[in-house]
Amino acid sequence: MGQQEKVATSLAGAVSEEISASLAPVDAELERRYPGDPGSRQPVHTVYVAGDAFAADTIRTWGDRALAALDEHAPDAAAFAAVLGLSDELAEPVHSRVRAKLEREPIEDLRVDFEDGYGPRPDAEEDEAAARAARLIAEAYRDGTAAPYMGIRTKCMEAAVRDRGIRTLDVFLTGLIDAGGLPDGLVLTLPKVTYAEQVTAFARLLEAFEKVHGLEPGRLGFEIQIETSQSILATDGTATVARMIQAAEGRATGLHYGTFDYSACLGVSAAYQASDHPAADHAKAVMQVAAAGTGVRVSDGSTNVLPVGPTAKVHDAWRLHHGLTRRALARAYYQGWDMHPGHLPTRYAAVFAFYREGFEQAAARLARYANRTGGDVMDEPATAKALSGYLLRGLDCGALDIAEVARLTGLTRTDLEGYAAPRRGDLTVSGK
Repeated sequence: MGQQEKVATSLAGAVSEEISASLAPVDAELERRYPGDPGSRQPVHTVYVAGDAFAADTIRTWGDRALAALDEHAPDAAAFAAVLGLSDELAEPVHSRVRAKLEREPIEDLRVDFEDGYGPRPDAEEDEAAARAARLIAEAYRDGTAAPYMGIRTKCMEAAVRDRGIRTLDVFLTGLIDAGGLPDGLVLTLPKVTYAEQVTAFARLLEAFEKVHGLEPGRLGFEIQIETSQSILATDGTATVARMIQAAEGRATGLHYGTFDYSACLGVSAAYQASDHPAADHAKAVMQVAAAGTGVRVSDGSTNVLPVGPTAKVHDAWRLHHGLTRRALARAYYQGWDMHPGHLPTRYAAVFAFYREGFEQAAARLARYANRTGGDVMDEPATAKALSGYLLRGLDCGALDIAEVARLTGLTRTDLEGYAAPRRGDLTVSGK
C-alpha cells in the first residue's frame, strides 16, 4: 500500500446543486425523448398479405410452401449451403434450424394489408374483409396458431383515402374488442406519411378509440412507413422523420422503409429500385439516427424479385435475397419485409448464419467483460450492451439456444437482459 493521498476540493456543494437544478429540464427531456430500446422481441421480418387473401391457414400455408421450395430446389444442407455460399461448418446447423423454424414458426410478424396490396374496393367489401381479419387474428391468438406479432396496414391519412382508412381501422379494432380484447402482439402500420401532423392525427385517432373502450392510455402503438422524400427531408432542410417520432407522442414503435414507393418518389428507374441503392442507404441512415435511443425500431424494406420458376432462377433470387438480408443485418437493420413464401428460407438462413458465425466470439467477449478478465479487446459498457443484444436477438429468432449461450457466457437470459438495457449512467463508465 502506498501513501494515502490527501483529498481536497475547492467548490462548495451549492455549485453542484445549482448545476443539477439548471439541468433538471434536460434530464427530464432525455428520459422522455430517449427512453432506450423497449427490450421486447423484434421480429426478423414482416410479411404482408392482402386483406382479401388472408385466411385462417395463411401462416401454415406460407410455411408449407417454403418447405416445398426447399425440398424442390435445395433438398439437403449441402445443396442449400452451395447456393448461398455458406461454410461447411454452418451448412448443417443453418439448414436444420431453417427447416425447424418453417415447421414451428414460419412467420414472425404478419400484416394484413388494406393499402397497396389491397387497393380500392367497395366500402361493403372492405368492411367485410376488415371484420374477417379481426375475427381470424383473434381466433389465431386463442388457439395458439398466431404469429408472435399480427395486425393491419390501413390506408394513409391523405384526403382521398383518409375516411376509408379510419373506418377500416375502426372496424378491425372493434372486431378485436368484441372477440375478447386486443392481443399483446397487435401491430398497426400507417403508410405513406409525409407530414408529422399526419402522425399526430393517427395518434389522436387511437387515443379516441382507447377512450371509447376504456383502454389504458397509450395501449395502441403504430409503425410509421417511410415511403416519400418528404418524410426524410422537410422543405426547411430538417429531418422530418425525427419530427414524426415526437409527433406520435410515445406511440411510435417502428420506422419501416418502403423500398419501391420511396425509390419511385426520387425518380429511380424500376430496374434499379432496391434496398441497396444509394438513395435507400441514405434514407435508412437518416431513419436510424433519428430513431436511435428513442425506443423506435427501424426496419428495412423488401425485394420484389420472387424465387419462382425453374431451379436456376430460384437460386438467383435466393442469392439476391440472402445477400440483401445479410447486408441489412451488418448495418443494424434487424428486420425487413418478405413478399413471398419462397423468401422465408433465405430470410432465416441469412439471419441464422449471421448470429451463429459470430456467436462464439460475442459470447467470449461478453464473458470476459462480465468476469473482468483480460482479452485482446477492451470492451466498454456500450459494447457489452451490443454484445448482449446480439445474443438476445439470436435467441429470440431461434438461431441460438439458451443452453449453448449459458455454457459459453456463464450468464442467464436475465443477465443478458440486464446488460442489454443498462441505466443511462452505466454507459458512461468502463467496466462493471
